[in-house]
Amino acid sequence: MVPVQYYFVLSALLFFIGVYGFVSRRNLIAMLISIELVLNAVDINFAAFNRLLFPNGMEGMFMTLFSIGVSAAESAVAIAIIINVYRNFKSDSVDSIMNMKR
Repeated sequence: MVPVQYYFVLSALLFFIGVYGFVSRRNLIAMLISIELVLNAVDINFAAFNRLLFPNGMEGMFMTLFSIGVSAAESAVAIAIIINVYRNFKSDSVDSIMNMKR
């Protein structure tokens, strides 16, 4: 059986990789993938804390499933926005969105 601490380490790594990817990338798709990494880190934490604090309960698992559903809807909306930006500006860079302010 894998110790719970390993899940916390994995979650922290995913979280920091996602934050670094979000801050360092200028591509909208790469930024979306980074946000998904952060949300997956949160999902792992929900499941790990559920296993650690309430081994017989399923609350953490239900929160994980709810979070996965919300992140799927968020991804669909974000991809639709990115496609619209690409159609209008022929670029998927964050700098192209800055042109919308003018």
